[in-house]
Amino acid sequence: MGWILRYAVLVFFGALIIVGTLLKLFGFFNIDSDWFWFLAGVALTVEGVINLSKQRQFDKKYKIVLKN
Repeated sequence: MGWILRYAVLVFFGALIIVGTLLKLFGFFNIDSDWFWFLAGVALTVEGVINLSKQRQFDKKYKIVLKN
């Protein structure tokens, strides 16, 4: 269940960026672009945490043997 929540957070921030950009482009409100960079940074951080946890799971499950 935890991994579903992580992906849901990532999708949420992506959708928030898309909707916010469209609302700004259509002139419904004026928001500083720094907020969009903040949301993108949060989304990238969540994606990095997801990738790191998946890599750790892989490393625990499989042993890498180098061929000389």
